[in-house]
Amino acid sequence: MTREEEIRTLEQRIADLRRRLPAHSVRPHMLQELEELEEALERLQAEAEGTPRAK
Repeated sequence: MTREEEIRTLEQRIADLRRRLPAHSVRPHMLQELEELEEALERLQAEAEGTPRAK
């Protein structure tokens, strides 16, 4: 899978997870998964741009 495909896949997974988030009483594992996906997406985008990711 190319980096661009991985980025698109992560974007789709993030969008799907956000759609499934309830308005109230969000489960901690859903928030953790969202954070992990967003961090992975940021890393891939930074790599694609050739810039190091700030921690």
